[in-house]
Amino acid sequence: MEKERVRGVLESPLVNIGEIATDFELPALIGGVRKTFRLSEYRGKAVVLAFYPFNWQEASIQQMLGYQAQRPLMLARNAETVAINVESILNTTAWERENGPFDFPLCSDFWPHGDVCARYGVLRTDGPGAGACERAVILVNPSGVVSFQKTYGWEIVPALDEVLSLLERV
Repeated sequence: MEKERVRGVLESPLVNIGEIATDFELPALIGGVRKTFRLSEYRGKAVVLAFYPFNWQEASIQQMLGYQAQRPLMLARNAETVAINVESILNTTAWERENGPFDFPLCSDFWPHGDVCARYGVLRTDGPGAGACERAVILVNPSGVVSFQKTYGWEIVPALDEVLSLLERV
C-alpha cells in the first residue's frame, strides 16, 4: 500500500492553478550563505519557483544568471525567485561559487530525494534524466495561490519577460 501511495505522488501532475501552493522547507544558499528556505515565510510576496534539472547544465547557468541580472525588476514587483533542483547542497555550493553569487535562494531538494519536486509534479520518474526535475516555472501569488505553471525542455531557458508580465497582474 505504501509503495502505491508514493508512486501516485511521483506521478502526480503539475499543481493546479488556483490551488494553494504546498508549503515546503529546504536547505538553500542565498548569496553563498547556507540558510533554510520555507515557502510560507514568503506570504505577502509573489514567489517564482524555478525548478531546473542540473546545476552544471549550460541552460541552468544562463537561466540563473538571467534571474540575477533581472533581480531588481523582480523586487520592484514584490516578488522573489526561488530556484530548486535535486542536486546536493554541496554540489550547489561549488556551482554557485563558480557561477554566482546569486542573491535569491538556491534550494536543494536532495533529501528525501526530490520530495518537493514530486509534490509539485516536476520530478522525472523514468526515461533519460530519471530522478532529476523538469525545467519548470510555477508562480505563487502573494496569497499563496498558484497562478501560473509551465514546463520547458531541458535545454530551454525560460523567458523571464513572460514571468515579469504575469507579475504585473498579480
